[in-house]
Amino acid sequence: MASSQYLVGIDLGTTNTVVAFCEIQDDLSNAPVELFEIDQLVGPGEVVRKPLLPSFRYHPALQQISDADLTLPWEHSTVSGDLARVIIGEWARELGAKVEGRQVSSAKSWLSHQGVDREDDILPWAGAPDVEKVSPVIASASYLNHIRQAWNHRHHYNKLEDQDVVITVPASFDETARKLTLDAAKRAGLPRVHLLEEPQAVCYDWYSRHKETASQELAQIPLMLVCDVGGGTTDLSLIEAKHDEDDNLQLNRIGVGEHLMLGGDNLDLALAHMAEQRFNQSKKLNAASLTKLIQQTRKAKETLLSDSAPEEMKITMLGSGSRLIGGTKSVAINKEEVHRIALDGFFPTTSFGELPDKKRSAVVEFGLPYVADPAVSKHVSEFLHLHQEVAKEALRDGRDPAIPVGILLNGGVFNSPLITRRMVDLIEGWKGAPITLLNNPHPDWSVALGAVAFAKARRGAQLKIGGGSARSYFLHLQEKNKSGQALCLLAKGTDEGQEIRLSGRRFSLTLGEPVRFNLLTSTHDFFGQHQKVQNGILVNIDPDQFSPLPPYINTLQGDNITLAENQKQRVEVQLACQLTEVGTLKVECVSVSDEQQRWELEFEVRNKQADQEQVNAHPGLEASQALVSRLYSGNKNSADTKEIKTLGKELEKKLGKKEAWDFHSLRSLVDTFTLGRKRRRRSEQHEKNWLRLTGFCMRPGFGDATDSWRMEQLWGVYQQGIQFQNNQGWSDWWVFWRRVSGGLNEEQQEVILSDIAKYLHPGAMKNAKSFQTAKDKGYEAMVRLSASLENLYVDDKVLLASWYLSKIINQPQFLQAHCWALGRLGSRTPLYGSQHNVIAREQVEQWLPKLLALDWSKESMIGFACVLMCRKTGDRSLDIADDYREQVLTKLRQSKAPDSWLSLVSEIQTLSESDSKRVFGDALPVGLQLIKQ
Repeated sequence: MASSQYLVGIDLGTTNTVVAFCEIQDDLSNAPVELFEIDQLVGPGEVVRKPLLPSFRYHPALQQISDADLTLPWEHSTVSGDLARVIIGEWARELGAKVEGRQVSSAKSWLSHQGVDREDDILPWAGAPDVEKVSPVIASASYLNHIRQAWNHRHHYNKLEDQDVVITVPASFDETARKLTLDAAKRAGLPRVHLLEEPQAVCYDWYSRHKETASQELAQIPLMLVCDVGGGTTDLSLIEAKHDEDDNLQLNRIGVGEHLMLGGDNLDLALAHMAEQRFNQSKKLNAASLTKLIQQTRKAKETLLSDSAPEEMKITMLGSGSRLIGGTKSVAINKEEVHRIALDGFFPTTSFGELPDKKRSAVVEFGLPYVADPAVSKHVSEFLHLHQEVAKEALRDGRDPAIPVGILLNGGVFNSPLITRRMVDLIEGWKGAPITLLNNPHPDWSVALGAVAFAKARRGAQLKIGGGSARSYFLHLQEKNKSGQALCLLAKGTDEGQEIRLSGRRFSLTLGEPVRFNLLTSTHDFFGQHQKVQNGILVNIDPDQFSPLPPYINTLQGDNITLAENQKQRVEVQLACQLTEVGTLKVECVSVSDEQQRWELEFEVRNKQADQEQVNAHPGLEASQALVSRLYSGNKNSADTKEIKTLGKELEKKLGKKEAWDFHSLRSLVDTFTLGRKRRRRSEQHEKNWLRLTGFCMRPGFGDATDSWRMEQLWGVYQQGIQFQNNQGWSDWWVFWRRVSGGLNEEQQEVILSDIAKYLHPGAMKNAKSFQTAKDKGYEAMVRLSASLENLYVDDKVLLASWYLSKIINQPQFLQAHCWALGRLGSRTPLYGSQHNVIAREQVEQWLPKLLALDWSKESMIGFACVLMCRKTGDRSLDIADDYREQVLTKLRQSKAPDSWLSLVSEIQTLSESDSKRVFGDALPVGLQLIKQ
């Protein structure tokens, strides 16, 4: 690697990406920091250098734009996995305001969205059917790749990948979002970068501009609030300023806020909703049209909140396709309205004790879960409320409440003097005294400039802000039927690179088998009776104070030594944790007997909310496992015993009614049954019990961090098929795969569909012989299985749904199963699949009239299918049109449907336990929550 000649800071923003740099000189402290103006397309073939690269992509249609119009000053190379023809930057933003469904925006917000697979091709979210899509990781990587190529074009001998690069992220980004940001950087050809929290970057920028006078200026400002309202997130931090014995200034970050998906995007959306109503639309705009409108309201917001704002601006709604000119309409939005929405809706004057409303449902637009309450004021109040103890320590004046005496504001909204004044007035009102507004002349650039200042500080050229880890990390010590306790592995404030190892707690782990550690995180400073957070403390779990991380897992590989058949190699380890230099958590298992033997743990991102293992084993579990082991052991005599016939009843005697078996018992039994999977073919009773009990214990196929490992073992069973091929055997077989379908990947689900499609095709019902074959092979169970395969290609789901709709209308047999399958396939809210894989609402709207014409009073499952297909999500790219919603509600009332069904269609609701069981086809394991509920 070449030695670095430059320090480079990249603010990878939701709305704009900004790059700053300085040359590494002998007098680095005073080396000037400049903005790097980024070459980008602003029109067909027109390249201009600008300080802001709008964080937008546009995916042009095949014949829309010529290759010559896409020419950049360098030979463009794309990120691996990206599309070949993409526009990035200002022209992409402008095209998105004119053409629907082809623009990718807010990729950074998607990186932190846990409800989707962030490495799957889901953007643009409201994309037209013919538009190719990319993942949030690829989209983020493409912006960094564009910057790398623009830099390298002008610095042939000092390529960006060889420089000291800092990328900023929200302080509230969790481990997953940080890791995905690093992955995006690697894909962009930047394998060695450092991450920096954005509020700290703002503070670094302020200090670098005031380094000669900072000590004096902050002498009377022992505590400052950094409030960074970006395009996608609101980021809050507390910075303490104090002087050491030699009167040297020290800055420490002592408080970090929770992740708030609240920012300029929300204000743009609110203005777009207002403009939408003024266009006198007979019905709501579709998601793609609203996205186009938001680009217009974003411009209006920026103009009307500026110092020299005009009195009003026109918002123009262009038509689509051939009606581009004829369909054009305009409405006016005036300055007073924008100020009212911004001030009263997002920055209202509130009291200090007024906290955000979390009871109402969060706003969901374009798949992103924005916070329920958009009032930034209330979120700031909650943040300060939670950090009262450390604030009091920093202020040392005994006042209650402890309110910062300085405020540093950042983000495009604070270009508005009105909003800036409102924030200052708000904090002063809470404090009952004047506060100091710290100077920030360039809210759009300060994060990038501050990232360079941080790079200087890392080299000792200026003051480095202390504070270490932004949050504490705890090991969750679970207890049966209790929340359990949390053991602090790495306390908030621990410095980078400092390894923390708790010598007082050891773990005996089996080599060659997956292990899992459940971690929690917290930004709180005190627990219980003012128990200050520190490494090694054990605290009771208050759900309001902790957030779960994806479990950390690994399979520890040992020495290649020969052991007896039933003997397992074990190792005694301690957990070692540290905050890495790049700003992520590193967790390792360290052998007690050999310090050089270490196994780094990786966290499992998928289905992180479904994590409920109970560590205290049920007293009857060991005997239950012994019974299963004996009946499915290598001893052939076990096939002759009568015990196999009563296995289910015997297990209930030992563990209680099986519907109440705890999660740990369920998965422990799966492991025991899996060991005996080869012996399931011994007799029909062996196979039947194995399929029924293993499927029951493994449902819904996920929920434990090591379930992917279990599913690998079970998938081998599918290749082998069943031994006893009668009607009941086939039904048990398909029910087994339906129950565990949530653990099957897309490829595995497509394999199953290809095997059963010939029996599900409508043509199979027209021929008596083929229909009888389908029934003999468990037709109804196959129907329900097919609808449970949520990872199938959307086209396959549409085909299956059309088959079942045809059968509902024309075939009286299996009506309930066909209705259930159609509802599950057309559901607006998947149970375990990614939201991007939902059948398009336009397609569902073609099916609804046919269902509305049927008599629901004769078969209530028709109504329930419509409930799932019309369930309200708040995301207009998924939700059906209001007129269809009203028709379905009317029909539900006429057929005397349950109130819970009406609520699911009329408002954003979670499923009741009974409705959840109806949708899933089984009761879920106790305590397990599906990620979309």
